[in-house]
Amino acid sequence: MTPLPFFVYGTLRPGEPNHDRFLRGRTDSEERARLHGAALYDGPGYPYAVEEPGSVVCGELVTARTAAYPQLLRELDRLEDYAPGDPRNLYERVAREVTREADGTAVRAWVYLAAPTVTAALRAHGQLIEGGDWPGRR
Repeated sequence: MTPLPFFVYGTLRPGEPNHDRFLRGRTDSEERARLHGAALYDGPGYPYAVEEPGSVVCGELVTARTAAYPQLLRELDRLEDYAPGDPRNLYERVAREVTREADGTAVRAWVYLAAPTVTAALRAHGQLIEGGDWPGRR
């Protein structure tokens, strides 16, 4: 598997609680980016991104250090309650194009999107975060 950067939009962003715990000292770069075609919903202390044409989620494109990548991928999968093919997943890790804010270039990155059952519940009863910016919701 080719290592991809991660697009983070919630508790892994700089200034949020999981950034220092998981990312500090393990990245080569972190830069502002946007995920088009997704909307952000409030969760129980963390957000969920859901595929939604015409919407945008704000976040960071995080490139892990090569030596840290395998362990970081495993740790982020655990954090996001993701296991390949598990119907109990809260999130699904998928490769999507994100856009760097600095220069508008598209980059393929891992994104944790709400799993199908979570997506259905959010669309029916969830609280949409207007503007798609988790820190900006306050």
